[in-house]
Amino acid sequence: MDTLPLVEGRGRPSGLSGATAQGVSVRVQQRLQEDGSTLVELLDEDGTPVEVVAGFLRFLGARDCSPNTLIAYAYDLRHLWRFFASRGLSWERFGPPDAIALLEYLRSVPSRRPRRRMTLSVVTMAADGPATKLAGSTVNRILAAVSSFYEYAILSGLLERANPIEKRPDPALLYVSERHRPFMGRASRQRPVRRAVRVKTVQRVPRPLDDGQVELLLGQLRGLRDRAIVLLMLHGGLRPGEVLGLHLDDLAYGRRRVVVRHRDDHPKGVRSKSRVERVVDLHETATLAAVSAYVMNERPDDADTRLVFLIGGRGTRRLEALGYDGLVRMFSRACTRAGIREPWVTPHALRHTHATAMWEGGMRELTLQKRLGHASPESTRLYTQVSDPAVVADYHRALDALGKPVEGRS
Repeated sequence: MDTLPLVEGRGRPSGLSGATAQGVSVRVQQRLQEDGSTLVELLDEDGTPVEVVAGFLRFLGARDCSPNTLIAYAYDLRHLWRFFASRGLSWERFGPPDAIALLEYLRSVPSRRPRRRMTLSVVTMAADGPATKLAGSTVNRILAAVSSFYEYAILSGLLERANPIEKRPDPALLYVSERHRPFMGRASRQRPVRRAVRVKTVQRVPRPLDDGQVELLLGQLRGLRDRAIVLLMLHGGLRPGEVLGLHLDDLAYGRRRVVVRHRDDHPKGVRSKSRVERVVDLHETATLAAVSAYVMNERPDDADTRLVFLIGGRGTRRLEALGYDGLVRMFSRACTRAGIREPWVTPHALRHTHATAMWEGGMRELTLQKRLGHASPESTRLYTQVSDPAVVADYHRALDALGKPVEGRS
């Protein structure tokens, strides 16, 4: 079996509580197996796979979770095992009181990832210099992963006590309109709960590109392929993985639509996030015209794959499928040339731009949810916070009642 390069985690413990853990080489390893699947393992300080975590990851794999999901869980549990090393604990002895200590520990762990936040960040001192702390959302995700791990241990009979990451009923969530509710409402056995140990986080609104930024970006794209990719995300709201996974058979020029299908056989590991296939209508003529121009004039005609977007040119990687890394590099370089390079300007921001434009244009919430392929209405409601016509209308009525002029309204 071929071994892939090890991917470093999101941060190493430091400070008083994590000093001992820094010397513990608990790490995540990814190995490519003969059948093409990826084996993800958490290795202890002796280089031996942690068996209980291996069982948990096999369980996730049996549920058909993506390799990226398995890798994320492995790195989250690496934090837990480093916490065990700093406290002299084992996973069997970890209890609810230790969950509070775990939260404090995670709040002191430095993150080595480049900062993408546009806000002030808390800095902690690590052994090799200052570093920013893990984001609150990252800490909550790690706690959720730990909770899922212990749910697995209980389900498999390895643990005969309650989940140490305690969950408490929260009836108040029944009355929050923005929350997704069970199909049977209050008659359902699914009760709203909240983890007792968690970090309060900021619910940020999506940041769409303005018209000027979009025009600058489109003006700096080089090649028909790049323009087709960007327009599919900008005018169709497709996710990057959905664009990269398109096959020639998914393009319906006559009906002016593309079909987003769930596939897991992309040679670069690209997957669509949703398992619900959908049809996306594209009635803006420039979009499918750009795709057709690329397929007819620039896409290598000697390719033996049905994937739409390939690497062209004359290099050694010619005819290979375009992957996430290639798309991100293309997008970043175009943004740099356009002078709009910002941490929040990512390929996914094009999807935010499309969704915001559709909402402000009057598309209903349910139809927008279907178009974007959101499983939960909560995800779609984020765009109602960018601009809510009902709020604007009430605001105008209030200004009228106060006798104040409304700018921009005839």
